[in-house]
Amino acid sequence: MQHIVRHEGLPGLWKGNVPAELLYVCYSAVQFTTYRTTTQLLRAVFEQDSLPQAAESFVCGATGGAAATAVTYPLDLLRTRFAAQGNDDRVYPNLRRAIRQIYRDEGLRGFFRGLGPGVAQIVPYMGCFFAFYETLRPVLGPLDLPFSSGTAVAGTIASVAAKTVTFPLDLVRKRIQVQGPTRGRYVHKNIPEYKGGAVGTFMTILRMEGMRGLYRGLTVSLVKAAPASAVTMWTYERALRFYEGVWERFELRW
Repeated sequence: MQHIVRHEGLPGLWKGNVPAELLYVCYSAVQFTTYRTTTQLLRAVFEQDSLPQAAESFVCGATGGAAATAVTYPLDLLRTRFAAQGNDDRVYPNLRRAIRQIYRDEGLRGFFRGLGPGVAQIVPYMGCFFAFYETLRPVLGPLDLPFSSGTAVAGTIASVAAKTVTFPLDLVRKRIQVQGPTRGRYVHKNIPEYKGGAVGTFMTILRMEGMRGLYRGLTVSLVKAAPASAVTMWTYERALRFYEGVWERFELRW
């Protein structure tokens, strides 16, 4: 953090924030819509022979994560590339130019570079996250905590556990995202060229950097993911109750 501030100024810590904000809004909308829809579908299909809560949450979370990742992946790629570029030799001066340049140099497929490992990472991550969360929520939710934050604590624990388990796949996704014709122009000029897709990238990192190399950035990722998940789930639960209450009052009125 000190290095970025010293060389790129305080705004350098917010590189890629515009596509990141667009990503989070669109991602959450698709994710939670798919999660709720899949939950209702599974309960309608199985009826009395319902799935165990953890299994149901895993399937619904994985489905929601996969759908959201596929729909919003170009924004994820843009966020990573903006975060990787420096001030002296900007690869992309702005979001519009970035979209035009990637399309011109890499085609439509360039926006989905690394989608395979992205989906491979998000399916177990979101599956484990919601399985942990729905298991912990009935226990921690009723606790007498400030701001009724039992759901936030459940979200934090679930996020830390799921992120730690699936982090190597997330690292592979990000390494693949900065491949392509602009690979040598980012802040780190020595980004290796990975071949053989996600498996080849995984094996190259393991061979050149060892097992620890697969967990580079885990600490800062957890520092970001834990509070983000806590706020997201706390807000989601309260928004859900609010809209359910509005709908009930509407039905009673009519």
